[in-house]
Amino acid sequence: MRFCSLGSGSGGNATLVEASQGITSTRLLVDAGFSLRELLKRLARAGCAPEDVDAVFITHEHGDHIGCALALATRYRVPLITSRGTWRAVGDDSFDTQLLRFVRDGDALPLGDMEVRPFAVPHDAHEPLQLTVNDGDCRLGIVTDLGSAPRDVSDALAGCDALLLESNHDEAMLRSGPYHPSLKKRILGSHGHLSNAAAADLLARCLHGGLKWVAAAHLSEKNNTPALAEAALLPVLGGATPQLQIADPQLGLAWLSLR
Repeated sequence: MRFCSLGSGSGGNATLVEASQGITSTRLLVDAGFSLRELLKRLARAGCAPEDVDAVFITHEHGDHIGCALALATRYRVPLITSRGTWRAVGDDSFDTQLLRFVRDGDALPLGDMEVRPFAVPHDAHEPLQLTVNDGDCRLGIVTDLGSAPRDVSDALAGCDALLLESNHDEAMLRSGPYHPSLKKRILGSHGHLSNAAAADLLARCLHGGLKWVAAAHLSEKNNTPALAEAALLPVLGGATPQLQIADPQLGLAWLSLR
C-alpha cells in the first residue's frame, strides 16, 4: 500500500491511497477539496486518471474537504462514501443516491484490495469521520481535522504503519496573528484544529516500533511553518524508526510506500 497528498491546507485537501494485491489495484480518494479542474491536474501529477479512482471518502462537509466531490462522482460514476450527518449538511437532492454509501464510526467497509474503518473525531462539522485503511499487510491512519484527540482517536490509530496527522498551527503564532478573535477561538477550541503540540501528544500515544512514516498535514500557511511542525514532532520520534515528512499546503506530498 502507498499514499500521497494532493494538497493539504485551508486551500484544499485530498489524499490518494492505493492498495494492490497481485495484478489488481484499488484507489481511494480521501476528500476532494479543490475545483474539479484542479483536482484532475493533481490526480494526473500523481499518475492517476479519474477513471482509476474506485471511491471517494468525504470526511466532512467543509469546503476545503468536500470541494468537487459530487461533481467528480457524478461525471465519472465514482461511489461517494460519507456519514449520514455529512450528507444531511450537504443537502443536494439532485445527486444520484445510487452512488452514495453511508458509513459510521466503527464500521468496517470492504473496498477492493483494502478495508476502510472510519472513526469519529471532535470537529465542528456534522458527524465528521476520519479513517484507517488496511490492505491486509499494512495500515494507514488519516486524521486531518480535529480539535482534540481523546483516547478513542488514539485507540483507532494504534498499530498503524503510517500516519497522516494534522499539525495545523503553532499556538503562539495563532494567538498573535491576524485572524479575527472569533476564528482564533474556533481553531483553538476542542472541536477546531490540532496545534503542533497537540499533534506531538497524539503521536506520542500512537508511537510503536512498526510505525514507518509520519506525515504532518493541514499546516496553516499563516499560523505555522514546516520548521515549527518539525520541531514539535521530531523530539517525539527521537531515535525511533519513523521518517517524518511535511505535506506542503499547496503541493502536498509525493507517494510514500508502506512496504
